[in-house]
Formats: sequence, structure tokens, C-alpha cells
Amino acid sequence: MKIKFLFLLFAALVAMPSLKAQKDSIDLLSLIGEPEAAHSYATATFKGTRLINFHTVEVPGKRTLEFRIAHRFGSFNSGWYDFYGLDGGASIRLGLEYSYDGRLNVGLGRTSTEKTFDGFLKYRLVRQGDKSSPPVSVTLFSGVYYTNMKDPNAQANGFDKYENLTSRFSFAHQIIVGRKFNERFSLQVAPVLVHVNLAEELADKNDALVLTAATRYKITKHMAITAEYGWRATGYTSTKYYDSFGIGVDLETGGHVFQMHVTNSLGLTENQFLIHTSSKWGNAGIRLGFNISRVFTI
Repeated sequence: MKIKFLFLLFAALVAMPSLKAQKDSIDLLSLIGEPEAAHSYATATFKGTRLINFHTVEVPGKRTLEFRIAHRFGSFNSGWYDFYGLDGGASIRLGLEYSYDGRLNVGLGRTSTEKTFDGFLKYRLVRQGDKSSPPVSVTLFSGVYYTNMKDPNAQANGFDKYENLTSRFSFAHQIIVGRKFNERFSLQVAPVLVHVNLAEELADKNDALVLTAATRYKITKHMAITAEYGWRATGYTSTKYYDSFGIGVDLETGGHVFQMHVTNSLGLTENQFLIHTSSKWGNAGIRLGFNISRVFTI
């Protein structure tokens, strides 16, 4: 049922006739994909290059450098003693992204969870027009992840699971298809293939397919409600994990975008939140988080 729903959602995105997107005034949003003189494009499908955890179809504008901080507190169900997650168990990622031409985006980051370094390439393949063609935006993404953590069980087990350097690497690839339906509502879907070189259990698989959907609804000029969901479409492990789900609010304040949200995912990279989310909404295993970004034209 879920997969049928996602396919129908994808079909509706492509088939629905285009609604003209009004041009925004020159502000922070103009740094996310500048309209070209020869063509008229839909602008600001999403507020930034991320929604909550998921990448969006957006890339930084020409010669734009973006500095991004992402932070997730501990889970609500940790109770009063840990002040419902605010005292500990947090995760943080610092990242830099740059685009020279407004189409190819290069990013680097470091996450405290599993001491992970990440790098990615993101390319705007197709950009939605403000008339009937093209009806959608299409962005390609490829990421690589390297964990620098030590094997905590090496001494007890008598071997180091990270003995081989290649065991520290994971990868993610996705095709992001998005559409701005009108000035308020945007939607995107993306199939994501995640590959881990090191499977934790003998019966585990190295590859996992995740189907994601993300949406944004604009309330005021500077505020929007957001939501994202990643359905793990294939079985890849016997360990109990959950689908990543988050809801949030985007706020544009002067020179940066501030995103507040709640999510059940602690990890901040695709190989973490898409396939290794270990808490669920049902027992308050959710956590408060925020993203903040600052852009510079250089």
C-alpha cells in the first residue's frame, strides 16, 4: 500500500499541469538558484538545500558558499532527569557547501555521531519552469561517508571490525524530483540507494532502498511548515530500526534560515538517519532539533 501511494504521488507530481510561480523579491531566497535571463523558472521550491534531514532539489546560487549547523538533542522519553533530552545524547554536524555555477554543488561535513566525515556532489539536472515545461525539478545526489570511530568491542572480541580501511565507508545515491505547485505548496519524492561496506551482522545486506517524500507549506512570507518521511522499502537487517519521520518549521531571519523540528532520527547523514534510526514516535522516542544556515556570495 505504501509503495503504491508513493508511485501515485510521483505520477501526480509529473503529470499535474504547471501553476505559475511568482518571482520572489531579492532576498535570501534569491541565493538559492538565480533565474536566468533567457528563461523563467519557479523559484524557492524549498527554503534551502535541506528540509529537516533530507536534501531538497535546491542547490546554492552562483558563487554561493553556505555554512550549515545541524543539531539534535536527546530523546523526549529520556525523562525529567535528562530534562527530556536536552541534557545529553545530542548529535551535531558542521558543514560547508559551495556552488560556482548554481547547478553543481559540492559539500563537506563532520558529524559527532559515529565521528563521521562526509562529502557529496549534488547536480541540478532539470529546473522547473514557471509555465508548463519543465513541470518538475530534478536533482542528482551522491554522498560518501567515513567513520573515524574506534571499534568499542575490539578487545572483547579479539579483532577490530575496522581493520580494513574500506570497512569505514558508506555511500548514498538519490534522484530527487520536486515540484512547486503554487506559492504556498511544494512537494518532492526521491528513491535513495544506501550502500554500507561493513554489514554489522552476517545475515545483513550491504544495500538498502529507501523511498522518501518531503513537503513544505508556506504560512507567511518568512514562515513555513515542513514534513519528511523515509520508507525503508527493502529488508536489509534483522536489527530493529524505524522509518525516519520529522515535522518542523522554517523561519527566514535576515541573512540566514532557521529550521526547528522534531524527528525520531539522531543521525545526521543519509547512512545514519535513513537506515539506522533506532527510536520511534510511538513511545516518545523523538527529539528536538534545529538547522541553521548562513550564505555568502564570493
